[in-house]
Amino acid sequence: MDYGKTLNLPQTDFPMRGNLPQAEPKIQQWWDEIDIYAQVQAQSKGKPKFILHDGPPYANGDIHIGHALNKILKDIIVRYKSLQGFDSPFVPGWDTHGLPIEQAITNGGKVDRKKMSISEFREYCKEYALSWVEKQKVQFQRLAIRGDWENPYITLQPQYEAQQIRVFGDMVKKGYIYKGLRPVYWSPSSESALAEAEIEYKEKTSPSIYVAFQVKDGKGKLPQDAAIVIWTTTPWTLPANLGISLNPKFIYVVVEVNAKKYIVAEGLLESVSKELEWNEVKVLDKILGADLEFVTCQHPFYDRESLVMVGEHVTLEAGTGCVHTAPGHGEDDFSIGQRYNLGVLCPIDDQGKFTLEAPGYEGIYYEKANTLITDRLQESGHLLKLSSVVHQYAHDWRTKKPVIYRATEQWFASIDKFRAEMLEEIKKVNWTPHWGELRLHNMIADRGDWCISRQRAWGVPIPIFYCRSCNHPLVNEQTIEKVASVFEAEGSNVWFIKDEKELLPDGITCPECGHDQFRKENDIMDVWFDSGSSHIAVLESRPELQWPADLYMEGSDQYRGWYNSSLITGTAVRGSSPYKAILSHGFALDGEGKKMSKSLGNTIDPNKVCNSLGADILRLWVSSVDYQSDVRISDNILSQITEVYRKIRNTLRFLLSNLAGFDPSTDQVSEDQLDELDRFTLGQLDQMSERVLAAYESYEFHIVYQSVHHFCAVDLSALYLDIVKDRLYASSPNGAGRRAAQTVLYEALTTITRLIAPVLPHTADEIWKFIPGVEQISVQLSQMPKVEQNRYDAALEHKWLEFIEIRDDVLKALEDARAKKLIGNALGATIDLYVDEATAGLLSKFEQLEQLFIVSKVVVHTESSIPDEAIQFKKLAVRVTSAEGEKCERCWNVTSEVGESPVHPTLCKRCAEVVSAHYEV
Repeated sequence: MDYGKTLNLPQTDFPMRGNLPQAEPKIQQWWDEIDIYAQVQAQSKGKPKFILHDGPPYANGDIHIGHALNKILKDIIVRYKSLQGFDSPFVPGWDTHGLPIEQAITNGGKVDRKKMSISEFREYCKEYALSWVEKQKVQFQRLAIRGDWENPYITLQPQYEAQQIRVFGDMVKKGYIYKGLRPVYWSPSSESALAEAEIEYKEKTSPSIYVAFQVKDGKGKLPQDAAIVIWTTTPWTLPANLGISLNPKFIYVVVEVNAKKYIVAEGLLESVSKELEWNEVKVLDKILGADLEFVTCQHPFYDRESLVMVGEHVTLEAGTGCVHTAPGHGEDDFSIGQRYNLGVLCPIDDQGKFTLEAPGYEGIYYEKANTLITDRLQESGHLLKLSSVVHQYAHDWRTKKPVIYRATEQWFASIDKFRAEMLEEIKKVNWTPHWGELRLHNMIADRGDWCISRQRAWGVPIPIFYCRSCNHPLVNEQTIEKVASVFEAEGSNVWFIKDEKELLPDGITCPECGHDQFRKENDIMDVWFDSGSSHIAVLESRPELQWPADLYMEGSDQYRGWYNSSLITGTAVRGSSPYKAILSHGFALDGEGKKMSKSLGNTIDPNKVCNSLGADILRLWVSSVDYQSDVRISDNILSQITEVYRKIRNTLRFLLSNLAGFDPSTDQVSEDQLDELDRFTLGQLDQMSERVLAAYESYEFHIVYQSVHHFCAVDLSALYLDIVKDRLYASSPNGAGRRAAQTVLYEALTTITRLIAPVLPHTADEIWKFIPGVEQISVQLSQMPKVEQNRYDAALEHKWLEFIEIRDDVLKALEDARAKKLIGNALGATIDLYVDEATAGLLSKFEQLEQLFIVSKVVVHTESSIPDEAIQFKKLAVRVTSAEGEKCERCWNVTSEVGESPVHPTLCKRCAEVVSAHYEV
């Protein structure tokens, strides 16, 4: 007889290997066929809601590893919440307006922007954006992101645009929107104003110059032959200079150097002297900054005065303590210029070129003018020093080119009017990590008014009209609602197609002059206003959702982006934050902690990972990292994750394989029929479940990963399953011991499968199909396991943990004996244990030590001397020898009982009885 076939090894269709790249698409196809999203939502109807609002990725290019990290984290949360008894719909979204799409259309070579109307160009932009929405949708679905993919929200949708117009209108109604002339970030490369969220800082080399401004009228405080020294890294702003700012509380000194007189702050005299190589400096006078107010100086190359003013913004951090002031090119400059009625001079056009207001530099690009201006200062004797400085400088985050401050007329949202309310709302939000609260608080506390207008074509128009007679802006509840209703029906492109009368209520006239002819605003809204309106356009507009969201989760860069703009619009129009909690994550770096770059060749393409390893491997990596900081990923890291996946999968396969023929309704045994090892293992299962559920609640998915992996690899594979294999394979199929083990296996399998379902949805559903007795068609329709609190036995756990410590030492001794070829399989061994009374007492509490150590014979010695060949450990010494007797061909135990049965001479007594009773006719 082939006794190998008598082992109770079931035959199931569950594959030995994952083969995820081939298996996952089939599972996803099955999900589509049964419409799993709709089934989950139908089952969740009426339950408490948990809404994670999806921050919209930009529809421009294939998804990258950062997209995968973000969407998988969100999906883990949503899946967990629905399994935990919440109605947690997920509506994915896309951001579809903005400059990058304009550039892609223009740079593609297929479109000549100059030969078409704005509306025609916008249609190309729309088509391009929607094409990438569809491509990214497929890529996100391949990652097993469960959501309403048939009905996503897209910022170019007419219904969305209409709600955005209404948000704008609400802010106008409350007096939060105004048009003003003031300096804003201006991108010459984009030819548009930018908001703070569209700025990134990179290193830039700039000229560093010290310039002398000759005193014209010292007001009796300064000698007429002295000069105030300023320092700047933007020589190109000197044509716009209208004044010099001092700090009223600083002491300023008049010094004589090489027969010339200069004025600098006393606190910076030493550093200025070193920088300008002033060797012999004589201090002639000391004057309080406040006393120098209204002194005038002569502009170094134009026939106009520069007024000396005082302001607290002047510091001693660098320079001379005397700040060159151009109100058209800086926020502080603008503010102090307003106070002193200087006016605003900004001789730079949209392209960054000088206008006629800068004589001698007309048509010259501002950066190129730096050299011309410094040469002119050198020739006139006003340049004291020219060098260069490398510093962090503001750049356009889209074009990666430098930006400038430029005073232009723009539309703004007045942050000051509701800043205090926003700061109060921030306190009410639950922040993870906790430092997010301080970060956003500081950003809101320090930010200026929000410039919301952009000089571009592809975006939502600012719905304002101007009287053709008096130029008064027209915007009120009636005009807003008319524009919103037209947009809702036909889309925002009608703004560029229809004339004003078709977009305005009938019979409307200018409230200032009574005229009835109007023109439309040409600017569009900042794209952050688009996405920042999503809580109204999506959460309030979709019946399955609710406002506010329970959670926003994005990368840490969104404190200055989506978190920021959403808080502004939410507080402005609803009086509170649109989110109850914020959870932010870091960025994906390569294996060495470097930023990913195509030029460096260190990127990881999530699409390729899915095709080569499987989406579940990528998802398991996401769960393994502490994502609240920057995370690392590489081929080597993914290889390690794959090994962990195999351990988890193979453990679950073993559990499943040993449940063939097991009917939980009839074959499960009660608690009192389990032995101590069974009960200890279930106790460990409960503790692991409790840790995992708590980790899900606190969004600490790396603890989920670690706990499940440890339980599968150590508590099950290395201990329980190792020990009960003999029960499962060689005992009577319906015997009490085997059914008890199967009861443990069944509970472990159903518990672990549900616990891993949010992280490994393909694998969990693949396993679920084969688990006997489950009612739901998919694990996604089940519930998270409930922890049996009353099952925990502290004394039992302590006893077994002590034993496991001894068992680990015995296994080390067996491994040493195998390495020395003293034994082959551990079942061919006899072990002699040399222990003290306490350890002997512990071991006496355990039955069938041979099964626990998986050897053929165990002898415990308390008074014998320890042989030289024994290996000494902390609590015992272990000697390993070959067991005496014959090897049973069925269970592989070595025993003298082999051959006692005349019918089965190669089997031990136990195996002979089992075979005779169950496997012979």
